[in-house]
Amino acid sequence: MSTARSLAVLAFSGGMDSSTLAGHYHQHGHELILVSFDYGQRHTRELDSARTIAKHYAAEHHVVDLRTVGALMPGSALTDAGVEVPDGHYEDTTMRVTVVPNRNAIMGNIAAGIASARAAEVVALGMHAGDHVIYSDCRPVFLDALRASVESALEGLHCPRIEAPFLHLRKVDIALRAAELGVPLHLSWSCYRGGELHCGRCGTCTERREAFELAGLSDPTRYETQVAA
Repeated sequence: MSTARSLAVLAFSGGMDSSTLAGHYHQHGHELILVSFDYGQRHTRELDSARTIAKHYAAEHHVVDLRTVGALMPGSALTDAGVEVPDGHYEDTTMRVTVVPNRNAIMGNIAAGIASARAAEVVALGMHAGDHVIYSDCRPVFLDALRASVESALEGLHCPRIEAPFLHLRKVDIALRAAELGVPLHLSWSCYRGGELHCGRCGTCTERREAFELAGLSDPTRYETQVAA
């Protein structure tokens, strides 16, 4: 077994959660490898943000091309142009159309393989409690299963720890943690629609706005649709 380096490999979307995740591991003194994924999502705004935030943290950044995989998984509003992105909150059943099957397992396993080869100490994922309602691959039982799978697959090889430090936190807690760490959330991108500005209506925009409001923090995000007074 090789000796682990103080290196963290993050599945990194460039959104609010993963940007705060980068700030978290940066504060703890880890070198960062930020791994983003192009799986044929509706837009590349989040990937642009990922590159910008990686530069902010002087992190190694890579974009893994999974567009062929995404094209073989129709039916999600995130990858299928024929499916409308719904408005509303993550607790709404309409958000189920934003599920990309097995996405976190695919990304987590790729990150684990990179971490093993690079003798990294940890692989980190940014899922949080608000994801649990809709996304089964963001729940504690999934994280336990991913850890078991990676440990089995890497038996006899370097095996990094799989962590999700925000797993039981609410989005408001992540907003507060980002403020504490000085994370440049104005550079992050959450919106599913990918226009010039955040739409302000989709699930991620709704959750983002709510988090800043509940945290009592100024929201640096520019939205197309403003909340009525």
